[in-house]
Amino acid sequence: MADRLSYRDAGVDIDAGDALVETIKPFARRTLRPEVLAGIGGFGALCEVPKKYRSPVLVSGTDGVGTKLKLAFALDRHDTVGVDLVAMSANDVLVQGAEPLFFLDYFACGKLDPRVAAEVIRGIARGCELAGCALIGGETAEMPGMYPEGEYDLAGFCVGVVEKDRIIDGRSIRAGDALLGLASSGAHSNGYSLIRRIIEREKPAAALLDAIMQPTRIYVKSILNLLEQVPVKGLAHITGGGITGNVPRMLPAGTRAVIRKDSWQRPELFGWLQRAGAIAEDEMHRVFNCGIGLVIALAPELIGAAMQHLAAAGETVHEIGVVESAPPGEPQAIIA
Repeated sequence: MADRLSYRDAGVDIDAGDALVETIKPFARRTLRPEVLAGIGGFGALCEVPKKYRSPVLVSGTDGVGTKLKLAFALDRHDTVGVDLVAMSANDVLVQGAEPLFFLDYFACGKLDPRVAAEVIRGIARGCELAGCALIGGETAEMPGMYPEGEYDLAGFCVGVVEKDRIIDGRSIRAGDALLGLASSGAHSNGYSLIRRIIEREKPAAALLDAIMQPTRIYVKSILNLLEQVPVKGLAHITGGGITGNVPRMLPAGTRAVIRKDSWQRPELFGWLQRAGAIAEDEMHRVFNCGIGLVIALAPELIGAAMQHLAAAGETVHEIGVVESAPPGEPQAIIA
């Protein structure tokens, strides 16, 4: 008679998974909103739409952390990539004018390391606190043979809500409107395949390595506050595709953004990346945020008020350019 086998023999530790759920419950509990009816542990999480909305529209987003995870594995630094995970989806939902309502995560690995998983999920909970959304549920999948030892993957899913007549879609942007840029916290979670190649060429100093691993800045609370004070016409989250790839996503046809690259001081991280990788200037703007993580379009007479509100909320803000008329077929973002 063959030896009896268990799931643990096959590489899946159900007890470790159950223990992890109990470990993360306090992290998730700190993120809960009044609308949450049931949180971690059920088959599905329940959440009401906040009663303050008259005509609510749900806005959803999903993303991962990308190859920045490879650096987390190499450095054994897992406490900030969870913040990155929340930021990438929450900021995307935000630029439609939506308030992030709840977040779910998917953590997949070959063999569950409870210490590492708890660090990652603690970071996810911290990101949810910064975004003001509830960590309402998720999935931890242990799949032997699917991932190399010591590695894992992350995906995140965010749902937000916006009043139908307050959706921000960029349609009202016109030539003459101003562009403000909010400082990033570093490279955020984009361009890391190139960053890793550069690190292979030239090892960065400890301070630069810390800058490379800084988590993505979450702009939710400062922007939601701004939207209550100042009419905003458009918002662009500077993610994959850099400044030149993302600013056009908020612009209507027949317009373009003219951005002055000398209007903010590029952080040294990006100077080092450009020098160490011998990267062309246009490639820098096509791959990285270069120090600007979110761009705002608004009427020029509102520049002073908007900058004052954003600075009071703790943001570093720059007036970075203007919107101009442009013939069809012309690039919609020019870095001058």
